[in-house]
Amino acid sequence: MKNYTMFGLLYFAQGTVLSYFTALNAIYFLSKGLTMSDVGIFATIAMIPFVIKIFLGMLSDKVNLLGMGYRKPYILIGLGVQAVCLIIVPFIDPKASYWWFVAIAFVLQMAMALYDTCTDGLALDTIPEAEQATIQGFMVGGRALGVVITASIVGLLAQYVSWAAVFWLLAGFTLLPLPLVLGIREAPRPVERTFEWRAFAAFKRGDVLALSGLGFVFFFIIAGSNQIVNPFLETTFGITLSTAGLITTVWGIGVVLGGVWGGAITNRWGKPRAINAALAISLLSGLMLAFTPNVWLVWPIVILFGLSYGTYQTLYFALAMRSSDPRIAASMFAILMAVTNIAQAAGMAASGFLTDAIAFRWTFIVLAALNLLALPLRKPALAEGE
Repeated sequence: MKNYTMFGLLYFAQGTVLSYFTALNAIYFLSKGLTMSDVGIFATIAMIPFVIKIFLGMLSDKVNLLGMGYRKPYILIGLGVQAVCLIIVPFIDPKASYWWFVAIAFVLQMAMALYDTCTDGLALDTIPEAEQATIQGFMVGGRALGVVITASIVGLLAQYVSWAAVFWLLAGFTLLPLPLVLGIREAPRPVERTFEWRAFAAFKRGDVLALSGLGFVFFFIIAGSNQIVNPFLETTFGITLSTAGLITTVWGIGVVLGGVWGGAITNRWGKPRAINAALAISLLSGLMLAFTPNVWLVWPIVILFGLSYGTYQTLYFALAMRSSDPRIAASMFAILMAVTNIAQAAGMAASGFLTDAIAFRWTFIVLAALNLLALPLRKPALAEGE
């Protein structure tokens, strides 16, 4: 249980930063005179480290850093750099120094990508297959819990104290997993887990290719939709920063429930039925967001959208763990995650440009309809091991 807590806290550290990007970043940019296209460009560039984290995974798979282990030292470095970036970023005005702001965000995301991929590698090294859906529920739930706990606090701090207080609070939350990470004692790596280049041939398998396509569709939709929820509500219904934070808290509760529910239905119903359920909820919640008539109905709809978000993540991550070759555990999982991060970057860029071109409601409709692209990928993604 101690290990589960550590994995949950490491993802919680990600969730606290995600709470800013989800609840306030777009609003912060708009308040500084930037556009949703600027938000989309920023989000796309900031996601690049998660696209290229395959190389961080390979480093972790191959190099026992200073004899401290293959995962632990990299996790510590990533947490430390993320905290430092969060301390620095309030001193940079995104309007006057846009590209400096982007650069700091890039470094912060690179640090997060480092400890993220090594956390995944550690889970692959230590968690048996029967518990993979459960541990992914802890990870997805931990990240969402970070959003739930911090989103309303972040909104209140932004509105009534300062943006600096927001970033410095996030820096403090980043350091919470440190005691448990410092207590890690990595076991010697068995021979069958020794890094081998030939193991990358696994990516030729049809189920892995289909799974990658499924992940791209999932994450393009949820990231693109999620980015525009609060700007849509601010523009359409005039919500405040604190309300945006509270709405993100409600969304985070939905994601926590999605993590728990996604793991449960995967174990009980099987993967095919779990994917069908996730598709139906994502399509429904996207259309409901598009046709929201007033701000009061947003609350249950946002919970439903959060449920679909958490379920999609838990399902895909559990499937990716199942498909990863133990000889290249962090590397292969990182590649499968890179697909989702490319999808998120593309989805956020697309939703930004679509919003400027066809308005918020039609953008939600387009993104909801894209769920149908996942239908032909379900069976081949589960062809082996199901």
